[in-house]
Amino acid sequence: MFSHRPSICFVAPNNYAVLSGDPNVQHIGGAEVQRALIARELAQRGWRVSFVTLDHGQPDGIEHDGIRVFKAYAYSDGVRGLRFIHPRWTGLNAAMHRADADIYIQRTAGIETGQVAHWTQTSGKKFVYAVASEPECDRRVGNRTSWRERAFFKYGLRRANAVVAQTRRQVELIKATYRIDARLIRSAGIDPKPDLSDDALAARLQAPHILWVGRFSRPKRVDRLLKIVQACSQYQFDIVGDHPHPAPDIAAAVAGLHQQPNVTMHGFVPYRDVGTHYDRAALLLCTSDWEGFPNTFIEAWSRGIPVVSTVDPDDVITRTGCGATSTDLQQWPDLMNTILGQHATYIETTHRAREHFTSSHGLDHVTTQWESLLMKVAT
Repeated sequence: MFSHRPSICFVAPNNYAVLSGDPNVQHIGGAEVQRALIARELAQRGWRVSFVTLDHGQPDGIEHDGIRVFKAYAYSDGVRGLRFIHPRWTGLNAAMHRADADIYIQRTAGIETGQVAHWTQTSGKKFVYAVASEPECDRRVGNRTSWRERAFFKYGLRRANAVVAQTRRQVELIKATYRIDARLIRSAGIDPKPDLSDDALAARLQAPHILWVGRFSRPKRVDRLLKIVQACSQYQFDIVGDHPHPAPDIAAAVAGLHQQPNVTMHGFVPYRDVGTHYDRAALLLCTSDWEGFPNTFIEAWSRGIPVVSTVDPDDVITRTGCGATSTDLQQWPDLMNTILGQHATYIETTHRAREHFTSSHGLDHVTTQWESLLMKVAT
């Protein structure tokens, strides 16, 4: 169909913060980071890439790093009860039209999945859906609770020209639940080329900093983090994250963290600056109920930082030995002490983490897989 590379548009309402680096737009999640990484690399390789995002007051069609950004609608615009149609659906369609791409990519289960699928079908375009988290694959549809969100997602998923999953488990679930064959393309990360000499790793362990990064949302289980902090008073914890309107139980856990003497609460940190917190960390924690494939893992492993987690996508932590995993919080102090308390163990775990990153999550390798998929969809 195409004698050249097709043009690509990512439909991602919440992606403007990562693309622009604007500190006044405070929404940064794993899906947003992954889209931006792949989009920038594709643009550098000569692909024409655009995004459709929310309207934050930026000029329409503004360019960031060779990527044009078209604005769909402002989140607060419209009359309650009617704004689902206008300006939200109409604005999304109009922005996709202005982007004028050959292939539209949408990630994260929701209403946009069905809207993008419908518009691409009626406009003669191609549509790729990318899975953001495991519940999307087995009818839970993430944390979506309304019938409308579930219906639109399932409508869109079944009409996608290709579906991309992050893990083998997601591929299996999509096949079992929807009878759809998904393509496995792992999440990517930028290589910071860390100093992993024995002296540098010994310095990490002299006064270990333990890092937690995420939104203060219910699946991230900040309450578990509070228990770990209280049980491990010998360590210093750096907490990077925020939520503008947390639920009462989450707000109570966050307030408890603020009161702990061994915790530094850093609040929201723009994506371009968050690497400084990884650079001084000795260990990363994940306390979530579920994840897709956490970008935090990739950021940590790229620097040779082990991960202790309640979730283990595709059993990668267990298989590679790049950290430790357990859902029993009572085991966590011992797991953390085993990794951090023995220099030889820490060095070994660190190098395993780094090796796994380079073999599975390098940006060049992952982007090449995306290029292959997009050319196949275009034909």
